[in-house]
Amino acid sequence: MKNILDGKKLSDEIKADVRKEVENLNKIGIDVGLALLLVGENPASVQYFQAILRACKRVGITAYEFRLPGTTSVNEILNIVHTINIDERISGLLILMPLPAHMNARRIINSIVPEKDVDGLGAISVGRLAADESSFQLFRQNQSDMLHECRGISSIWSFLPCTPFGVIRLLEHHNIDIKGKHAVIIGKSLAVGKPLSTMFLAKEATVTVCHRETKNLGSFTRQADILCSATGRIGLIKGSMVKKGVVVVDIGINILKNGNIAGDVDFKSVSKKASKITPVPGGVGPVTIAMLLENTVKSAQRNELFKSPLIMR
Repeated sequence: MKNILDGKKLSDEIKADVRKEVENLNKIGIDVGLALLLVGENPASVQYFQAILRACKRVGITAYEFRLPGTTSVNEILNIVHTINIDERISGLLILMPLPAHMNARRIINSIVPEKDVDGLGAISVGRLAADESSFQLFRQNQSDMLHECRGISSIWSFLPCTPFGVIRLLEHHNIDIKGKHAVIIGKSLAVGKPLSTMFLAKEATVTVCHRETKNLGSFTRQADILCSATGRIGLIKGSMVKKGVVVVDIGINILKNGNIAGDVDFKSVSKKASKITPVPGGVGPVTIAMLLENTVKSAQRNELFKSPLIMR
């Protein structure tokens, strides 16, 4: 289909660039490491964990695996995070969500130091994005220029959340103009909805955020030039709920009983009206992983650069 927003192609391009950067670091004796912390056996988390391990192997990033039973105490997890924080072999840490219900997930995520919070979900990272201190990363892809202009600024250590940043990159990769468009986001999670709304605002879109208490959802979705759904409700968005020519980004992830993955959007009906639409799988998911790898290698580069005596602090 001509109207498909192919995330796999963009993901492959980002991974190819990451692999080159990793090889350049390896040549000067620097290994890039990513720690993956999985607590419990949530099927979606296990699947994501395995996908990241495969991606790390492909680009040359060393994966450090931490798999813990769901009965692990919060204190044990915090001790592991502290160990990772001070381990110079490790450039980034991803804690796979959801954590078991008895755990304070925010306390654990916030224990990651900002320079290793490559998923960009700690309070400091999210706060700097909300304060428009780290949003320059949405506009500048040249790492050396960015570091030169921002040296000494603490926000250089902050990373943008991978999934929403991946959505922006996917839209721009397909030459979809964001400025001046009406972006409607369904879902207000800290992982996707809230940071994505901030990114769209930084790109000068008009933004509407809907959630479970929104009345008459269709009246909002039919106004969207760009519609992004991240609720985890299978088939929430029907063809009757969108206008012709809309760009649809399905961020929902639902693991079916047969092991297949489904999104929030009824692809069959919505794709008939959409000018562009992401498939599930093969849309946002691969780009999210690629952004995680890109953030990890950036962390390694920044750490090495700021060790240099030539950098003014």
